[in-house]
Amino acid sequence: MDSQDASGQSAAGEPAADRTAGQDPLQLLQALKTLWPSREWLQLREEAWRGFAALDNPCAGLLDMLAGTGGWRVKGPSLEAWLICELHRWLQAQPGLRPPQGDQGLKQLQAQAVRVLAESPASLVEPLVSIFQLQDEDRGPLLVHVHHLRQEGKFKEALMLAMKLKLQPELDVEEMSTPLLLQDKLNLVECYVAGFPNLQKRLLTLMDSWCQPGFDINAIARQHPKVACLKLGKLSPRELSRRVLCLQERFGLDAAELCPHAVAQQRLSALRYLCYKHFVEGSMTRENWVDHVQELVGQNRWLQEQLLQLLVTHSDIGTTAQCARDLLLPVELLPPAVAAKLGRLQLEERPAEVPFKDQRDHYYQLPIARGDICFLASWEDLAQHEAQLLRPDQVMGMDLEWRPSFGTGGRPRASLLQVAVEGRVFLLDLLGFSQLPPGGPAVQALCRLLSRLLSDPTITKLGYGMAGDLHSLGASFPGLVHVEKELQGGLDLMPVHKRMQMAKAPGVPRPGGPRGLSLLVQQVLGKPLDKSQQLSNWDRRPLREGQLIYAAADAYCLLEVHRVLCREPGRFHLTADLTESMRPGQSDRSASEVSGPPRQVPVATGLPPTPEVPARAFRVVCDNMLQGLARCLRCLGADVRVLGLGEDHREAAELARQEGRIILTSGLPYHKLQAQVRAGRCLSVDCSLKAQQQAMAVLKHFNVRVTLSDIFSRCQACNCDQYLKVSKDMMQHLLWLDGHQEGPSSTGAETTQSEDARESGLAPEETLGSCAYEPSCRWLEASDLRPSPPATLSNGTRLQLAGVPAGVLRRPGLHHFFCCPGCGKVFWEGSHLGRVARHFREILKEPLTQPAEPPRTEP
Repeated sequence: MDSQDASGQSAAGEPAADRTAGQDPLQLLQALKTLWPSREWLQLREEAWRGFAALDNPCAGLLDMLAGTGGWRVKGPSLEAWLICELHRWLQAQPGLRPPQGDQGLKQLQAQAVRVLAESPASLVEPLVSIFQLQDEDRGPLLVHVHHLRQEGKFKEALMLAMKLKLQPELDVEEMSTPLLLQDKLNLVECYVAGFPNLQKRLLTLMDSWCQPGFDINAIARQHPKVACLKLGKLSPRELSRRVLCLQERFGLDAAELCPHAVAQQRLSALRYLCYKHFVEGSMTRENWVDHVQELVGQNRWLQEQLLQLLVTHSDIGTTAQCARDLLLPVELLPPAVAAKLGRLQLEERPAEVPFKDQRDHYYQLPIARGDICFLASWEDLAQHEAQLLRPDQVMGMDLEWRPSFGTGGRPRASLLQVAVEGRVFLLDLLGFSQLPPGGPAVQALCRLLSRLLSDPTITKLGYGMAGDLHSLGASFPGLVHVEKELQGGLDLMPVHKRMQMAKAPGVPRPGGPRGLSLLVQQVLGKPLDKSQQLSNWDRRPLREGQLIYAAADAYCLLEVHRVLCREPGRFHLTADLTESMRPGQSDRSASEVSGPPRQVPVATGLPPTPEVPARAFRVVCDNMLQGLARCLRCLGADVRVLGLGEDHREAAELARQEGRIILTSGLPYHKLQAQVRAGRCLSVDCSLKAQQQAMAVLKHFNVRVTLSDIFSRCQACNCDQYLKVSKDMMQHLLWLDGHQEGPSSTGAETTQSEDARESGLAPEETLGSCAYEPSCRWLEASDLRPSPPATLSNGTRLQLAGVPAGVLRRPGLHHFFCCPGCGKVFWEGSHLGRVARHFREILKEPLTQPAEPPRTEP
């Protein structure tokens, strides 16, 4: 054969006359394997292209070469993957060698190629599709293969193949996505519909239908018996509605039209929170509560019914009747006793609303007259007060208010900006300005004024958490999107407050006392802020008198706090230069550099001893950065919920309030979360510690009592606290039905011993003492299983038998196994129990020589 140039073309431009017809493709593969370690790419290409030309059918030869190897199935460089790409290049250089569409031999090759494609990484999709002309082929056979994969229970593989071949528009999105949603693979389904707006709408409609009241997700699971590892806990109405609305926001679609049930579920969660704030905490006034509840419920009949149930739970008949009157709830929905009370109330004369006057001496009082609070709502108002706002060398306090969303979706927009100067407070109506034309004179005047004010280094701007306020301001007005970077002369009092707390400044916070800015005002000025209007509806116009006074006080108190701190810094353990840790955007970093993270564990609180808590009664919620801590606490019997990767940290606060859990978090979320729960119910965990050290510190901090019977009383994977005991014979039968083979019988005891050591992490000769694992649970019976394989419990949970190593069934002394009905994991007694007991010996309330429970015998 003539020599080839660097491009791989024959020097003569034509196939060589002495080509050896019918060369064995496996000989070509072997020759390439010999050259592959050298990575001499030119030599490899010459050999490959020479071999392709010598094959009767290069496409069929490629399939023969791939059939005997598996390197092409994994990501990363491999000889097989390189070979596919090289054949693709060679065929592009030899267009006349491709068989025509409709050729019977090509159809057979395409059918084989589809199976290869189903197992290939994404990088090989394009060359394989081109080599076998799949993009030009009738889509019918491809769709049939996707259907066959689904029939075999390979739902993920079917979806991935459909994505590779861009078959989404020709497949039913409900059929493709439902099995994966039942397995909690929403991210994969989201990728499947990416770029297809119609499919995104259908997906949202499907998921929203699962959020409707009374919907039974188990009915859907029963329709898909081949779906393994069901995770239905992630599909509760509350959790699913949150996911639906997150998807809707990412897709940029209308939630009210496509997701009415998800919106209703989120509003119900908000109603629960509002009832807690008003009736339990008493931290929200009746008028503010009524405002928010009316907006959430509207005319939705189901929400009205749910609200009535909440009212009956949280209050007496008289209060329920008053709320029903204020909220204009339909009389026909009211219980008879409440309806009768409402009738009597309507006959009585309703007292006139008393104007708001803040005369409570135990709260901070605004030291200026009501006439010195100016509401600026127009371009003319800004022009009138511009000179006073931009006066150089002055100090001003700034704050921002917005209508709380209570987790019902959407990003809150800035509603009111408070600017306090000596003797006066200006309230800028950001909501009113945002409703004007963006390029109009009023909005331009507002952006110009605020840009000049915030970038003027001679004006000292005070705030508490300024970075967040400036970010919200930029998000509300595109003309102010860069103000956070352009800010000069800004002083954030939040890091100063952190330093005071870490230095044990006067006024250590007491349980249930004020927090945040209110606590700072109390520590410095002697009285806290009245925060009863904090969660009011800041989008209502006109604002109530109480809202105006609260907004003014929130900004003006910063001036008085700053004045005292500058005058007496030593009294509060501060230096004379407060600017060291008060730059917005660096507040959290500065505070941590000075004093370390807040409320890290282990920590000395100075509070009275905490009552002892049994491990199984200890309930916490961890953020997703503390997965290791969560597993350790579950291992010791604690009830632990863990936020998912995409979940908002506000979910932790809601779980803590509704289920009585303690929040364990790390990093920045602590400051937001601790303000939403009672004192002592949120703890910041030191991430520099190992998970076992974190668990030890947390358990000591809350005085949790752990016994040997608590260890492994709860599944570390799913938090389920129930097990089923499986006899050795039944386990052997289930493994046989599922096709899981044991190791060769010739391995004998030595193999079993080595496997035991590998599973436990201990040498075979080490013993466990008398630690025995015998949780109180019933035996698994045949009636608990579905009749056909794979082994699946009647609740739809598939047993994870693949995790049972070969040889365990031959272990001497092992008579039974345990399985978790929540996730299907299989457990058996080994050395792990003793190892955990030794690690946590310091906090165990009984000696290790005692067994957790008297040994049980197999029935």
